Amino acid sequence: MASTQSSRSRLRVFAEDYGLLVIAASFALLAITGVVLFFVGDAAFAKELIETYGLYVLFLIFVLEGAMLLYFAPSEGIVPFAIGALATTPSGYELDTIALIMVVAVVGATIGQTALFLLAKRGGREWLLQKPWFRVSDSKLERFEGWFDRWGRPAVLVSNALLFTRGMLTVPAGVAEMDLREFVVLSAAGTLIFESWLAVAAYYFFEFGVMELF
Repeated sequence: MASTQSSRSRLRVFAEDYGLLVIAASFALLAITGVVLFFVGDAAFAKELIETYGLYVLFLIFVLEGAMLLYFAPSEGIVPFAIGALATTPSGYELDTIALIMVVAVVGATIGQTALFLLAKRGGREWLLQKPWFRVSDSKLERFEGWFDRWGRPAVLVSNALLFTRGMLTVPAGVAEMDLREFVVLSAAGTLIFESWLAVAAYYFFEFGVMELF
């Protein structure tokens, strides 16, 4: 009996710490498989695979990115890749698909950041620092806590709109017990700005032939 309870306890800890990563990695594998098939196999089947699972994969990846769990892909490359894979056609760009990609990006990242915000608010910084999936060092976290103390709530929006600082104010905001609704609005606004300039950059990259997937 004790052994069974111990096994269940270990499974529960694993699910809490790594369950979301396992699910997201599985979906990401489908997308990667589609890209590989396009270059070395059946292009039509590959594109169908990406179009079928692409937005679901994108949503999960952005949830991970918002929760600071995205270890297998650079966040700044997700939207440009999604536009190239899902919204770029030989005749031009599908603006409705680009708009849908932006909605998925903002909603997914905001959900992820909100989850991390609530964990920080309820569990505290020391609890997070002990978790194996939280890979922000104590010294780096302390630096961003100083940013939040100095600049206050607007720093959440500004940091989310910039490279290299995205999401770094999430935990300080949670520890400081910032209002949840205010955090969600500022987080989403910052993400929208960030993903918008990435989308514009991707548009010009594809328009002038710097990048080409399909």
